Amino acid sequence: MAYLLIVFPLLMGVVTLVAPSDRWRPWLLPLGAAVHLGLALWAIFPPADAPAISGLEGWLLLDALGKVFLGFLAILFFLLSLYAPGYLALRSDRPNHVICANLFASLAMMMLVTLSHHLGLIWVAMEAMTLVSAPSIYFNHNTRSLEATWKYLLVGSVGIALALLGSFFLAYSSLKAGLESTLLFDQLIKDAPYLSPPWLHAAFVLLFIGYGTKMGLAPMHTWKPDAYGEAPGMVGTLFAGGVTSCAFLALLRVYQICRAGPEADAARQIMIGMGLFSMATAAVFVVRQRDFKRMLAYSSVEHMGILILGIGIGGTAIYGALLHLINNGLTKGVMFLSAGNIHRAYGSKSTDDVRGALRRVPLSGAMFLAGFLAITGSPPFGPFISEFTIVNAAVASGQFVVAGLFLLLLGVVFVGMGVTVLAVVQGKPLDTTPQTGYHDHVSTGAPILLFLAVVLLLGLYIPPPLEALLRDAAALLEAKP
Repeated sequence: MAYLLIVFPLLMGVVTLVAPSDRWRPWLLPLGAAVHLGLALWAIFPPADAPAISGLEGWLLLDALGKVFLGFLAILFFLLSLYAPGYLALRSDRPNHVICANLFASLAMMMLVTLSHHLGLIWVAMEAMTLVSAPSIYFNHNTRSLEATWKYLLVGSVGIALALLGSFFLAYSSLKAGLESTLLFDQLIKDAPYLSPPWLHAAFVLLFIGYGTKMGLAPMHTWKPDAYGEAPGMVGTLFAGGVTSCAFLALLRVYQICRAGPEADAARQIMIGMGLFSMATAAVFVVRQRDFKRMLAYSSVEHMGILILGIGIGGTAIYGALLHLINNGLTKGVMFLSAGNIHRAYGSKSTDDVRGALRRVPLSGAMFLAGFLAITGSPPFGPFISEFTIVNAAVASGQFVVAGLFLLLLGVVFVGMGVTVLAVVQGKPLDTTPQTGYHDHVSTGAPILLFLAVVLLLGLYIPPPLEALLRDAAALLEAKP
């Protein structure tokens, strides 16, 4: 099963690449995504007598933490795939074999990251995910999308190089302590109390910067505004909900080692500081942001900071961070897809040109407004629950300054995003804005409604199976060897 979760999307990518029809090829995406979702659910909730999901002599293993990410990524990709046929039908001016194959290949590499239990393998998977996802940014084939693609590759290459160096340092910390060198996470966690503290600390810093670059944490976020601003909405959703989440998982694997060793407090303090810094950076750039797609990039920077902050706070905030991973990724689907529809209707991403979206594209405009309320932590949507859990944990543990700064930055982002979003959706379309001929369609509107429905559900009710998965994953991150 471990191999099937990875190989099946790769095979679907090959099929879509060689399929002859641009018209029918996009329908392979929801078909393949539905089958993959079924495989993922079977892996997460297997029969009682089923063997553990593993492979490559322990290099691949599905544990409690991996189950949360596997289920989330499979559902995200399935909902996203429902949007693809309608969107690509509107973009008949572009061949779609590359982007369809890229989406499946990205899913395969995300599965490899999710199942990896080896420091070297997860590094290879992260780099492969970067390479296979980059061409989808260039879908529009213009100078800005080309620049965004190269910036993503160059900045990501620097990050992955630092992560490789950190992996070497982590392996050397075993040798320095007189232990047998290993890159298997389970063995590293067992050896963590005996690892050389200076080398372990240096390894964590390098790995944090390296994989933090892939997450888009500030100040390593410089690729995000261009990539998110120029990529199609469904590609932005995959990056904001999937690619960055895999980098977060890589960081959690490294954190488990530090948590079990002498660098637990130092790692937590670094995560708290960088989480708040990432939120503050996003708050600065969100204010008076006229490009509403770049605004979503800075929103992603903020929420990556929230995830890291929750882990650093510890306790029930870890549960909140894992729940927020799901809430943020699904809400980003609402925001990016509706923003893409609005962009198509106006031919512009600037609030100087885009006004009155609720009149020109009522469904997309309403979804964009609802997505803004959800992503900024307004009840009754899911992000409110996860953000409240994090701040409540900070207060309960006596970290009042952290809780105060967290709430302050959330307020600044709410106001900053609100100004841009309200400028887009309210009022009347300007007479100078050209008519592109795009109107809301069921094919490009219904998937957004499904995303929003799930986000609303998670704000009102967390299904017991999901609750159990989150509790088990949080307990794993808090466990001592």
